[in-house]
Amino acid sequence: MALPGRLAVSHVVGVTARPQPAGVDISVCEIYRFKSAGFMGVEGRLLPDVEPVASDGGFWYLEPGAYKVRYCEVVEVPLDVVVLCFPRSSLLRMGVDLRCTVWDPGYRGRGEGLLVVHNPHGVRIEEKARVAQLVFIKLVERPEEGYSGVYQGEGLG
Repeated sequence: MALPGRLAVSHVVGVTARPQPAGVDISVCEIYRFKSAGFMGVEGRLLPDVEPVASDGGFWYLEPGAYKVRYCEVVEVPLDVVVLCFPRSSLLRMGVDLRCTVWDPGYRGRGEGLLVVHNPHGVRIEEKARVAQLVFIKLVERPEEGYSGVYQGEGLG
């Protein structure tokens, strides 16, 4: 069962837009360009180096390619909920995809996503533009413990 946006919004700090019927929109505060390769192993990972993409007059112009984005809002996932993140349809209609992951019960932080510009002409994005919608889904039963991985609290310090 998905929570209506009017209920889910209480778990997202810093929302400036009205909740959607089936979720909560979140916005982009930071965009980064990848500068090195990453590594995913059985026992560990190495994240690539990134550099911020500078905005110009409150807008980012992004050429085709992959970018890491940081969301503005702090998301606090209840222990009896899982959150799925989807790109806003306007991005897709512009030839831009936003890849997101599952946000586990107990996660708290300012999450990140992968913005992929497929449009050969690029895209212009305004700072704090709404780029994703979070859908909060109630679990059949509460897990014994919440998320405690390396990304817990990300973007808060």
